[in-house]
Order: sequence, then structure tokens, then C-alpha cells
Amino acid sequence: MAGTARIQTAPGPGVTASGAPQPVTLAQALPVWARIAALSFGGPAGQIAVMHRVLVEERRWISENRFLHALNFCTLLPGPEAQQLATYVGWLMHGTRGGLVAGGLFVLPGVVAIMGLSWVYALYGNVGLVAGLFFGLKAAVLAIVLQAVIRIGKRALRGPVMVGLAAVAFVAIFFFDVPFPLIVLAAGVIGYLGGRAGLPQFKAGGHGAGGRVVEGPFLLDDHELPQERAAAGHTLRMLLVWGAIWLVPVAAILIAFGPSDVFAQVAVFFSKMAMVTFGGAYAVLSYVAQQAVDHYGWLKPGEMLDGLGMAETTPGPLIMVTQFVGFLAAYRAPGALPPLVAGTLGGLLTTWVTFAPCFLWIFVGAPYVERLRGNWALGGALSAITAAVVGVILNLAVWFALHTVFAETRPFAAGPIRFDVPVPSSLNPWALALAAAAVLAVFRLKVGMVWTLAGCAAAGVALHLAGLV
Repeated sequence: MAGTARIQTAPGPGVTASGAPQPVTLAQALPVWARIAALSFGGPAGQIAVMHRVLVEERRWISENRFLHALNFCTLLPGPEAQQLATYVGWLMHGTRGGLVAGGLFVLPGVVAIMGLSWVYALYGNVGLVAGLFFGLKAAVLAIVLQAVIRIGKRALRGPVMVGLAAVAFVAIFFFDVPFPLIVLAAGVIGYLGGRAGLPQFKAGGHGAGGRVVEGPFLLDDHELPQERAAAGHTLRMLLVWGAIWLVPVAAILIAFGPSDVFAQVAVFFSKMAMVTFGGAYAVLSYVAQQAVDHYGWLKPGEMLDGLGMAETTPGPLIMVTQFVGFLAAYRAPGALPPLVAGTLGGLLTTWVTFAPCFLWIFVGAPYVERLRGNWALGGALSAITAAVVGVILNLAVWFALHTVFAETRPFAAGPIRFDVPVPSSLNPWALALAAAAVLAVFRLKVGMVWTLAGCAAAGVALHLAGLV
């Protein structure tokens, strides 16, 4: 089709010279999932872009349409969509074991990094060198997020209708503060009606102007069936097993320590959050901060932003900031335990109840979503939702840019219009210079993600040592 660019990637490991993918065992997939996890910086946009580059373009394990179909479903779920996408693709390739490996590895680097930084924070406070490191990393992350928005947008916004949906979603959430679930619902209804009417603009996997398609063949093409199909017995088994993995520890803590204990409070609060975190971490961070600071008294004002800085500049989902919250909550109310031991257990408990439900949603729902891949109406709804999510991710990129380059923002309100405006006098010239250098490195010089992150981190530390930040 005119206007559609097809890119043929060079054969990589697991791909023959003729371009045909070779079968991949779980052991062979393990280092690839570990690599994706180690490069999962930049929030969901950056993480999804990394997965697309590795899984679709380099390895050709999964087709473009199959990847976007999985992404469409994951955006509907509560919790971090990038981690759930990794779980979904791992499940497609190797069943439940593959989903556990892919989803578990995706979280592991963030668990280790946030825990280590939480120890440093608790023992030494916001150490200057660490602050300088974060300062540099934020500039690099900004460039990576911008690159990811463009890459994901090119693949998901296939045609003017999808571009329009993304634009409306951005305006709605940025300027009018429309709740994310309402945006998803509206986009889904529009896409469902368009798909049911047979409009080609809403066809899942359709290619419009400006799209880029990676040529196959793929290990999992558009017709390959998953290992585990939708069945009542499978669904019940997954519900019982993963419901128990998630909730039995919560019930045991409540029975053993009572509802007023800090571990019980952490377990119950973040279990509830796991069911309502639609729209990713930013959609619920203000509520988490309000409850953690004002209601429970776990954190002091401003500490939530320090935790967000850790999560933004370490591998893994942004929702990993909750581990920092759980760590400080238990660290400051350790009971009979040493504070660092209590904090470590509190952080790990928070991570457990945050991510155990993610596996439940995928292992129960993915077989049914796979069975409905040929349904035009559902496909149209999911494609429209993905387009709207691109607009929401752009909103997060703008939000992140404002808070990286400017130290202060002030709210602006005029009727239903509400958004944050940067305070010009709070512009940080070093942050702007580092962000510009990172953008130049990523977009013009084509420097890789790891080198960009390392260079900006080193620059941040150097600026701190020179007393400039």
C-alpha cells in the first residue's frame, strides 16, 4: 500500500540466513528477556519500544499485528502494561512458564535497584552524588521517552482517524483532566462501532499512511495458536492458583498481626491499588502520595517525588515507586524487627501484592483475547484504545519534560480547562542543556540507550561535583 514502509531486518540470533525464524526454547529465550529487563528505562513508552525492537524487529519472534493485539489488551488492565505485555508474549511462546519468566525478569532489576537505593536513602538521606546521578538520568530518560512516543505512534496511529483519536485523548487528559478510564471507554466504544460497521480505518492491524511494517516470517505469525487455549477448567485453575498466591499472604498477615499493623496496612492498601491502577503509575501516584503522607503518615511531603525519581531512572515499571513507599512505611514502624529488615520486608511485600495480580489478569484473560483476534468489532475497539493510549503517553512525556527542565509549575484554570504551567524563573539551564544533548544523541547521532543513559548519568555526577547542581 502506498505510504507504508516495509523494513527487512538483518538476520539475528535465532534467524536463518533466509529470514525464517528458528524454534526457540525457554532456555534460549531467557537471556533475551533478561536483556529487555535490563534496558527497561523510560516508563511504559520506552519499555514497549524496547520490546518491539527486540521481539519484532530483531528476533522476529512475534508479528507486528500480534504484538499490537497483545498491547491493546494490556492497556485495558490495571497495573503496568509493559510488564503485562512481556508476560503476555512470554505466555504466547512458552505457556505459563514463559509468562512467569518474561514477566518476573521484567520486574527483577527494578526490585533490586529500588531496594538498594531505599537502603541508601534510609541510611544517608538524599545523598548528593545520588542526586547528581538522578539529575543526569532524568535528562536521558526524557529523550528516550520522546523517541518512544514517536516510534509507538508510527506503529499504532495508522491513518488520520487514529491520529485524531490520539490527539483528542491528549487534549482531554492534559487540558481537561479527563480520567483515563473514561478516555479508554470512549475510545473503545468508538472503535467497536467502527469495527462493527466494517470501516477499514478501525481494522486491527490495518496499515495506513506513514506506518512501518516489519516483514516476516515470524515465529508467532498472525495465525499461530497459543499453547494454552481458553477453557473453563484452565480459567478456574488460574483463578484459584493466582488468587491464592496473591491473597493468602495478605490474609495470613491480617490474621497474625491485626489490621492496625503496618505490614497489614501495606498489604491491604496496595492490594486495593493493584485493582484500580488503570492508566499506569502517573494516574494513581497523586492518590498514593495523598494516602501515604496524609492518611497513614508513612512518608514526609516531598519524599514521594524522591521515590518517583528512583523509579523513573532505574529499570522496570514506574509503579515500582510503591516499593519505596512500602519500605519507608515499615522502616519507620519496625516493631520488634531491625528497621532495615522491616523496611526490606515491607518493600518486598508491596511488590508482591502489586505484581501478583498482573500474572492473574494475563493467565486468565489472554486465552480469551487470543480467541477473539479475528473479531472485527473487538479489534476495532482495541485499536482505537491503543491510539488513545498514545495520546496519554504523550501527555506523560510532556508532564515529565516540564518537571525535568523546570523546578516549579503552577496550576492554570479557566472554566473546564486545567493544566500546569511552568514558572519561567525556575528553568534549570543545566537540565535543559543535558536534555538537549540527550535528544541530539538519540535522534541525530543514533547513540544507543545504554550509552545515552551512562553519559548523562556521568554528566550529572560531574555537575554535582563541580557545585553546579
